[in-house]
Amino acid sequence: MAEAVTPTGVATGGQSLRRLVPRIFSRAPSRDALEELMRTVRMHHPKGDIAIVERAYRTAAKAHATQKRQSGEPYITHPLAVAQILAELGLGPRAIAAALLHDTVEDTDYSLDQLTADFGDEVAMLVDGVTKLDKVKYGDAAQAETVRKMIVAMSKDIRVLLIKLADRLHNARTWGFVPPEKAAKKARETLEIYAPLAHRLGIQTAKSELEDLSFAVLHPKLYAEIDSLVKQRTPQREQYVHTVIDAVETDLRDLRIRGRVMGRPKQLYSVYQKMVVRGREFDDIYDLIGIRIMVNTVRDCYAVLGAIHARWTPIPGRFKDYIATPKFNLYQSLHTTVIGPGGRTVEIQIRTHEMHQQAEYGVAAHWKYKEQIAGGKADSKAIDQDMAWLAHISDWQAETADPGEFLDSLRFEIGAKEVYVFTPKGRVIGLPAGATPVDFAYAVHTEIGHRTMGAKVNGRLVPLESELHSGDVVEVFTSKNPDAGPSQDWLAFVKSTRARNKIRGWFTKERRDEAVEQGKDAIARAMRRQNLPLQRLMSQDSFTAVAHQLRYEDVTALYAAVGEGHVSTQSVIEKVTALVRSEEEDTSTGPIDLPAVGRSRAPRGGDSGVLVRGAPDILVKLAKCCTPVPGDEIVGFVTRGSGVSVHRADCTNAAALRDQPDRMIEVSWAPTSKSVFLVHIQVEALDRSGLLSDITRVLSEHHVNILSASVQTTNDRLALSRYVFEMGDTVHLDRVLNAVRRIDAVYDVYRVTSS
Repeated sequence: MAEAVTPTGVATGGQSLRRLVPRIFSRAPSRDALEELMRTVRMHHPKGDIAIVERAYRTAAKAHATQKRQSGEPYITHPLAVAQILAELGLGPRAIAAALLHDTVEDTDYSLDQLTADFGDEVAMLVDGVTKLDKVKYGDAAQAETVRKMIVAMSKDIRVLLIKLADRLHNARTWGFVPPEKAAKKARETLEIYAPLAHRLGIQTAKSELEDLSFAVLHPKLYAEIDSLVKQRTPQREQYVHTVIDAVETDLRDLRIRGRVMGRPKQLYSVYQKMVVRGREFDDIYDLIGIRIMVNTVRDCYAVLGAIHARWTPIPGRFKDYIATPKFNLYQSLHTTVIGPGGRTVEIQIRTHEMHQQAEYGVAAHWKYKEQIAGGKADSKAIDQDMAWLAHISDWQAETADPGEFLDSLRFEIGAKEVYVFTPKGRVIGLPAGATPVDFAYAVHTEIGHRTMGAKVNGRLVPLESELHSGDVVEVFTSKNPDAGPSQDWLAFVKSTRARNKIRGWFTKERRDEAVEQGKDAIARAMRRQNLPLQRLMSQDSFTAVAHQLRYEDVTALYAAVGEGHVSTQSVIEKVTALVRSEEEDTSTGPIDLPAVGRSRAPRGGDSGVLVRGAPDILVKLAKCCTPVPGDEIVGFVTRGSGVSVHRADCTNAAALRDQPDRMIEVSWAPTSKSVFLVHIQVEALDRSGLLSDITRVLSEHHVNILSASVQTTNDRLALSRYVFEMGDTVHLDRVLNAVRRIDAVYDVYRVTSS
């Protein structure tokens, strides 16, 4: 669990980091850490079993006696620091004991069986859960597996994750003793996984510190610069904050409400995000004043809100009531933004003291109360309901076979903004922003999702792709047909990982075998119609070679693609016969008895897929001005020295060529398996992050070979992109265009037929 490093880490990059970011070179405090830990545990749990903490410390100190941290301190300082973090969060003695022992099973000779005998099943379960998280340490897939294990473990007991977060937090404080490249890797991992998880669990103190420490390691100069700017502005800002606080305290006295008013500290990573990601200036960000008001009751919260709005003008659209509708991580507070003294914007949060504990310590605060009430048995049902998100994550992680895909889904899931909608019975369902009634149906139950056929939102019938908003009441209608299932079109608009995985899984399990059989039958029928040697061709390895040529894993995947319409039957047959013919030419000296595919015709020059009437051997070129493809009406024009140029009949250049009728010639389409055609398409979309990668991914999934791409963005944030690619089978052009059209933010896509 602790960072294993070499002494070179400080020598190479440590000196500059020590100067820029001294906080990542933290050492153990000089005071008696054990005494401080015991005092903190007693404060939160005066009737708790303090003896188990002392026994755990003695056991851990003995097990780690010969080990040292890279900073030169005794190793026991690490589990002590982890335990202190958890004690400050309010966790009970058993969790603190597990924190002290969390590295013993992994890093020492102390076995899990010994630990179980000494400290009982509960502490052993927690230590074992944390230990399993670090069993796999190498490679990207291994990292995904590690996180997967964390989700499974924490779904059994959330304290496993709390210990892991505290472990990561203390290691982050000592990243200064780690080689810079390793510290950077850990910092990126922390920003992507651990800080968002801390946010999801409502532990704001851990989230903020993890983000700032990671930011300090990844961008030390930027961190130092923003820190300097903040310190320069602090005196003037504090003076203004005191003015606002004095006014609010006056209102509290007039209302006879006891409360506490304070300024909200600025997080450096948050300032950086707003400057870089949102393009804001530092002065604009830092001039935004934040005030927090804590009172005793919910009634007082709303009374104070009324007084604030009576004193200062609220900004429309900036009021949020998270007391009536808490966030998914249990956060509760009233948020409002007003025009304060001097016309400056002031953000105000109003909450009770209990809500503040929840906001700062999240699920850890729940565990504090849970362990105080009847030894942790009384309130477990409420806790489990509150943290339903954990069960949700555990559910869909089991459905995702690929570790990399799971990690990407987890990053999206823990970082996504959410909307909260209601079932007709009033149950709150949390969904990703932009979610639809289909996402809602799958969140309620998988079978309801599969059988969904319509939906009502707030009593009105709506299309299934309609976007839901917080507060909507959603009702879905399901089919009674036992064979009912999802539509593949749903994948174009669902937002939740659960819905996407369930829909894909349904098609994979229910339709793949059917598609394979349909594809195999279609190929067999077509080969019989063309009098091809069915058994001879299908018994050879040529189908496997063609499958790999078309980028499918095996022959079964190729049959499925034919059955689903992704690849035409004729295209597969032509490629197989061409491959067999070339192999027999290499191995046989006698005549080849394979008949030609399709209608017979004279050999022609080039590979344009066009026949010229009366001149089969003449050079043929497809005009680049209009890029004709099979299916287009075409005309031929005899050029000087370059054979015949083929244009679309409606090409503007072709209209001018008709003035020379003696040079016009009749042409017709005759594509072969080797024919390749250029296609130009234009995609029009609202500009957004990741748009280009989504478009190229879809084209690649449809086995399109992109030759060139150009993208431009207009001032009104419209993205216009043009792609040139090769297609051997133009029957699927419409399918490709429809697939691109279903990409989020794309509102039009069409083939370009003139330059």
